[in-house]
Amino acid sequence: QVQLVESGGGLVQAGGSLRLSCAASGSIFSINDMGWYRQSPGKQRELVADITSGGSTNYADSVKGRFTISRDNNKNTVYLQMNSLKPEDTAVYYCNAEIWIDRDSSWYGWGQGTQVTVSS
Repeated sequence: QVQLVESGGGLVQAGGSLRLSCAASGSIFSINDMGWYRQSPGKQRELVADITSGGSTNYADSVKGRFTISRDNNKNTVYLQMNSLKPEDTAVYYCNAEIWIDRDSSWYGWGQGTQVTVSS
């Protein structure tokens, strides 16, 4: 059984910062790409940032220069440091990952989500 558990969401004023964490647990052989997505009411889930196992990163234009994705492979954890937050960043943030359970079997799934609310 593999699962992703997010933490670190909350309420913050515009211009503030939050750090999200997402830890993978269970039967893990290795982890490929990990990423953060977000979804606000009435909108589709969108990519915020992702990171490869080697550390290469990719960001949505709307968060470039404000958000930083990183990972600790020893802890099977991905982080999202969010600075200069704006009200439009308000959403439920989800992490996802492609996890190899063994050399032949992989699992691609999502965490339960964590709410980020930015007040103006």
